[in-house]
Amino acid sequence: MKKIKVCVVVASRANYGRIKYVLKALQDEPKIELQLVVGASTLLDRFGKAVNIIREDGFEPVKAVYYIVEGETLLTQAKSTGMGIIELSSAFDELKPDFVMSVADRFETMATAISASYLNIPLIHVQGGEVSGNIDDRVRHAITKLADFHFVATEKSRERVIKMGEKPESVFNFGCPAMDIITNSDTLINNELMSRYGGVGQVIDWEKPYLLMIQHPVTTSYGCGLSQVTATLDALVEFDEYQKVVLWPNADAGGEDVAKGIRVFRENNMEKNFHFYKNFSAEDFVRVLANASCAVGNSSSFLREGAFLGVPCVSVGDRQNMREHGDNVKFCSYGKKDIYQSIFNQIKLGKYPSSKIFGDGSAGIRMCQQIFKLKYEPLKGITY
Repeated sequence: MKKIKVCVVVASRANYGRIKYVLKALQDEPKIELQLVVGASTLLDRFGKAVNIIREDGFEPVKAVYYIVEGETLLTQAKSTGMGIIELSSAFDELKPDFVMSVADRFETMATAISASYLNIPLIHVQGGEVSGNIDDRVRHAITKLADFHFVATEKSRERVIKMGEKPESVFNFGCPAMDIITNSDTLINNELMSRYGGVGQVIDWEKPYLLMIQHPVTTSYGCGLSQVTATLDALVEFDEYQKVVLWPNADAGGEDVAKGIRVFRENNMEKNFHFYKNFSAEDFVRVLANASCAVGNSSSFLREGAFLGVPCVSVGDRQNMREHGDNVKFCSYGKKDIYQSIFNQIKLGKYPSSKIFGDGSAGIRMCQQIFKLKYEPLKGITY
């Protein structure tokens, strides 16, 4: 019996965390041939080289595609998208998958969607229909119109995709696959478990209180990343009694400004109780997030996994300010005083009840099984 070939493109550490349990379900299904393509920042050491973790988890990519143009500017982001289209088109043409699956809303995802569409390969889009409040919205909704099938993460997202003219029978709410990691992981954390990670800064005692910071650049406020991240770091300094765990930003335009802000801060505050990391495995990231006294920055994981785990989170600025979220998230401005007060209030409140707004942790298996039922129509219509 001929296997169904499903090509999944993973282009960032966040992509991998979102899709890992879908990959696992596809790999375990005997009637499906998983074609894993890794590319962009997953291959680069300065972003943690997530491809190493992917291989450690038992997935062997069939293709590794380099298409990040150095610089993290608006221009290089646009050029990286173009390079991605060129390289991924060649990969898809060689692999000849029956379906291409792409995740979320980044520029790499746009390249995947365009390549698959022009090659007449049915496109499955995971996490469409969401609203976050920045350039990602435009990319996400554009991919929705290119995609043939939609595996969304919330009921509101499903409603939005249908209102965009997509057929209801092509839109499925299975929840976010990142929740699968939580339901299949142990959130216990200790120094022995985390000893394999290096990084720079003061030694972290994982059994004592700490704050987690992840702050990415915001494309629509390009050029402000340095001042924005500095305000967050300066606010964290005020919490002397807490250790601070800081993760490196992603490869979006403005990433170099944020990275520069972190480097300058680090060099001038080496004696402070901060430690800076490039990356964690998906399971260890869950441990780190689950045990944080508060998570600070603008990562979507604070709204997704954070809601499921009930972790107090402070979302800084406007990168996520329109996204669905649970009660665990409080929003604040880029001002140091506002950030400090928001963190203080969240620490005081402590853990929140778990919210299943982004699913119950069974998305991977359900997405995999739905593939057998998908019926592709080359001439995609619109419902209005």
